[in-house]
Amino acid sequence: MASLTIRNLDEKIKAMLRLEAARHGHSMEEEVRRILQRSVMGEELAGSASLAERINRRFTGLQADTIVLPSRQLPRTPPSLDAEA
Repeated sequence: MASLTIRNLDEKIKAMLRLEAARHGHSMEEEVRRILQRSVMGEELAGSASLAERINRRFTGLQADTIVLPSRQLPRTPPSLDAEA
């Protein structure tokens, strides 16, 4: 992993970053890392969408009422593990 040093950062921005990090429950460094990911890679590629949001996007427009579900079958009988002599 690479490191990055930012000089001459305005104190107000630093304070706002600290507040945002606390609000999201992680370090200021992690907050900056996530901001950079979203900025460079976009929201979807940065992995910031929750699992529910990603599932919803994947199945949006699917006509679930028209899907034909196969009928259930009885489960198979498990093999016997008794030793046969």
